[in-house]
Amino acid sequence: MKDCFKEWNAVVEALGQGKQSVLVRKFTTYKKDFLLYPTVSYVNKKHFMDDFQDNKKKFVKNNLLPKTDGKKVEVKYFAKVEKIKEFSPNALSKFNKNFIWNMNHVRSYLGNRKGFVWLLRVYELEEPVMGFAMTRAITFAKLANDVDVKAKKPVISDAEFNKILEKF
Repeated sequence: MKDCFKEWNAVVEALGQGKQSVLVRKFTTYKKDFLLYPTVSYVNKKHFMDDFQDNKKKFVKNNLLPKTDGKKVEVKYFAKVEKIKEFSPNALSKFNKNFIWNMNHVRSYLGNRKGFVWLLRVYELEEPVMGFAMTRAITFAKLANDVDVKAKKPVISDAEFNKILEKF
């Protein structure tokens, strides 16, 4: 697997630690599985902490930056898109427990347009890898080297995931 989805490191860690199970995007995707590639561009924003729920800010502060080695970052998680649904910004509040952003950030990001909620099943790789994204794409990229995703374990139990899936 070389395909990766680029996302804020705090969000990658929230997904990888079972604190988040969805991504909210302006678009749908044809890619159904990918590695989660942590980024840090958000920490350059002046008031980036305002984008997160108050009760998640300590978690975000503790997970601002990924482990790095030069231009390589640690890639620890693999995700499968299990379901995608289109929602209005107001309807997204029902997913508030499934992500770490606050609703003001989500509404601002969507610009009062409908968005897509991607329900992800996230897995921890048996061995993290140091990876470098070959392309400068904003969202999807490819790593320079293949990563073995066969040996992985789900970050939440089947029972927990099925509860989220039922509510979805």
